[in-house]
Amino acid sequence: MKPLPDSVKKLIEAKTFANIATLMPDGSPHVTQTWVDHDGDLVLINTIEGSQKHKNVLRYPRVALDICDPANAFNVAVIRGRVKEVTFKGADEHVDKLAKKYLGQDKYQSRRPGMRRVLFKIEPVQIVPPFTDTTPRKST
Repeated sequence: MKPLPDSVKKLIEAKTFANIATLMPDGSPHVTQTWVDHDGDLVLINTIEGSQKHKNVLRYPRVALDICDPANAFNVAVIRGRVKEVTFKGADEHVDKLAKKYLGQDKYQSRRPGMRRVLFKIEPVQIVPPFTDTTPRKST
């Protein structure tokens, strides 16, 4: 696992969105925009059980993400990685944390009966840091 540079952590900790690419059964890409978080060097994505990205990750755990600063489109990080864990444990609490970050709400308000949240824990394999990083812009 590659360590997340501080510049990438800072970008994730801001109110930025990630685009996550997973692979469909026929090998074609599936890309969705999502909220993003990290726990140390793991990237965290929270989604709904049974969503297309959830199904795709269960079948093939390799993913790619880009995380873009909405104030500066050139301030983007790209991460290729592997979903090391898919878990329900802590997913509800985590989506509440994300609702606070993105919406200013203490609780995620869009829960529906029967909806289960699931958390992806992604190990970075290759990282391209943002242009604003002082390190050379090459993948690690």
